Amino acid sequence: MSSQFPEARPRRLRRNASLRSLFQETEFSLNDLVLPIFVEEEIDDFVPIKSMPGVMRIPESRLAGEIERYARAGIKSVMTFGVSHHLDSSGSDTWRDNGLVSRMARIAKDAVPEMILMSDTCFCEYTDHGHCGVVHNHEVDNDQTLVNLGKQAVAAARAGADVIAPSAAMDGQVRAIRRALDEAGFSQVAIMAYSTKFASALYGPFREAGGSALKGDRKSYQMNPMNRREAVRESLMDEQEGADALMVKPAGAYLDIIRDIREASRLPLSAYQVSGEYAMIKFGAQAGAIDEDRVVRESLGAIKRAGADLIFTYFAMDLALAGI
Repeated sequence: MSSQFPEARPRRLRRNASLRSLFQETEFSLNDLVLPIFVEEEIDDFVPIKSMPGVMRIPESRLAGEIERYARAGIKSVMTFGVSHHLDSSGSDTWRDNGLVSRMARIAKDAVPEMILMSDTCFCEYTDHGHCGVVHNHEVDNDQTLVNLGKQAVAAARAGADVIAPSAAMDGQVRAIRRALDEAGFSQVAIMAYSTKFASALYGPFREAGGSALKGDRKSYQMNPMNRREAVRESLMDEQEGADALMVKPAGAYLDIIRDIREASRLPLSAYQVSGEYAMIKFGAQAGAIDEDRVVRESLGAIKRAGADLIFTYFAMDLALAGI
């Protein structure tokens, strides 16, 4: 054979669908996906979220039926976010035994006991100022917020949450929550740390979904999106404090960070495909610019390929109904 022809021919393994499937390196399944849901109290019907087509606030009275529907479709885990009508300066409803955080956990676990219930542990949807903790002199008080995070975590665990997922971005939050859980007798409850959480513009639609009252931003406690070394440091600190699993949020624009943390830690690693990522795909598909199904699968595959074990995505139910 003439030397002008290549000896290495990667196309040999791409010739047909069967070969491509056989040699595919990265896959994901429903076992890898967590569905984030928004639950609103004191409403009677579902509320569409305009900036997130296809996503709705679930009336608390309909939550059990929705959890059963997810389970029938094959969803294994949900993350609950509450839309509260009982706001105050500290988010105190979150640590009441009959507050919305506790009620969501009880309803979900009573409906489908085997559903893994992850309770987002923060205050932004429960405070009248919209920040993720207690505000003193126009700043979020880190250490007082730690005390309250511990109380919220214990309330959620008492109500049946399997996993506590602190997203407040306070220094020391994992250690504080671990101690609070252990002292209350919940040493078996795991912590999924939002360990590397950026102050991202991609959270925009979440503000509508969660009914946030925030004025200003969270840049003093969430991470600078331009900082790569600090991103790894944050996750390793949470690992040292006792986190059972780590998270990068957002996901798609931070694949390098997912890979960095995957190489630095042996803990399970998740990534959160956030509301803005979801909205861009949805609106792009509505405009006819992209094929939604293919882009969803490509984007989630990229997150998995970068090193994530779990992916939080609002597309989880769509994929479940499609048979993934």
